[in-house]
Amino acid sequence: MIELCALSLLLKGDRYGYELVEEISKNISISEGTIYPLLRRFRNEGYVDTYLEESQSGPPRKYYKLTASGQAALVKQEEEWHAFVRGVNTILEGATHEEN
Repeated sequence: MIELCALSLLLKGDRYGYELVEEISKNISISEGTIYPLLRRFRNEGYVDTYLEESQSGPPRKYYKLTASGQAALVKQEEEWHAFVRGVNTILEGATHEEN
């Protein structure tokens, strides 16, 4: 789920690691320790490219940019997520109808 969220945010624009943590944390509880191994894996799998950009508040920041491979992974994960949600909703609706 965190992977899907991170890829989705990167589709909207390049971001640095802590920025991803802040955005995801607005809706889901995660820590910095969760995102950096994920970003390292994204880079190893070719889902993102990285580049450094100067920061006004410290050392340069490493930005992550989604690649075509990352976009394809996002599409696949979105399809899997929607299928999962449909399955859960089917189960929940069946349970609700059985109780009535």
